[in-house]
Amino acid sequence: MLLNILYVSIIILYALSVLGYFIDFIQNSQKVKRIAFWLLSIVWVFQLSFIIIRTIEYNRLPLMTIFEGMFLYSWIIVSFSLYISRFYRVDFLVLLVNVIGFSILTISVFAPAGDVSPQLAELMITELLVIHVTLLLLSYALFTLSFSYSILYFLQHHMLKRKKWNKRMGRIGNLSKLEKYSFSFTLIAFPLMLLGIILGVVWAWLKFHMIPWFDLKVLSSFVVLFVYGFYLFQWTVKKRRGYSLALLNIAAFLVLLINYFLSSSFSNFHIW
Repeated sequence: MLLNILYVSIIILYALSVLGYFIDFIQNSQKVKRIAFWLLSIVWVFQLSFIIIRTIEYNRLPLMTIFEGMFLYSWIIVSFSLYISRFYRVDFLVLLVNVIGFSILTISVFAPAGDVSPQLAELMITELLVIHVTLLLLSYALFTLSFSYSILYFLQHHMLKRKKWNKRMGRIGNLSKLEKYSFSFTLIAFPLMLLGIILGVVWAWLKFHMIPWFDLKVLSSFVVLFVYGFYLFQWTVKKRRGYSLALLNIAAFLVLLINYFLSSSFSNFHIW
């Protein structure tokens, strides 16, 4: 009962916070932005409380179901966005990141939320698996931030090209910084995802004495690594910059979303 009340409260407060950031972006209202920030802070506290209570209730870390993975993903995004809002004040980025975070959270309503069976729980609850899932969720959140900066780059590029000078352009940020931050977050996220996948492979071998190379989730994860690896290669080796690289980063995130939402549903190995 308490978890249900918390979950509904999180959805309502998160929606109000996103609405506040949107109003601030349209009207540049500092008062509304402060309210949105504190609402988001309450959401973070409620989400953390939800995670702790669920951990105690099920006597395990809440990482084992689709619902739990999406909920934790949303909490990590909220954590990053609060930090950015507090110390960097990139208004449009915070709005965009939280639109994604809120979407993830609301989609989790339709995900299976029940506990795993005792046999499966015994098999899955290992330190290796927890680290595997945690690293991947952190990489997803960082890739989300990288994608958000590329979207801002995309918007700013077109506004400059069409010579649409207005106050919002200053709030979005200059192209060089947007490009730099997008690359930086991808640079951090890529090795986290690589390590997460390696640990997943090791865990599968230790538990099942086999590696599901042809599982759809595994294959699509390597596709995601390849696309982001190509992006990093273009930046570091080819020294490419600009609009086309931003588009490549946006496309890479779309591949990541396909990997996250679709392959789990059709995977024979990743059954939650």
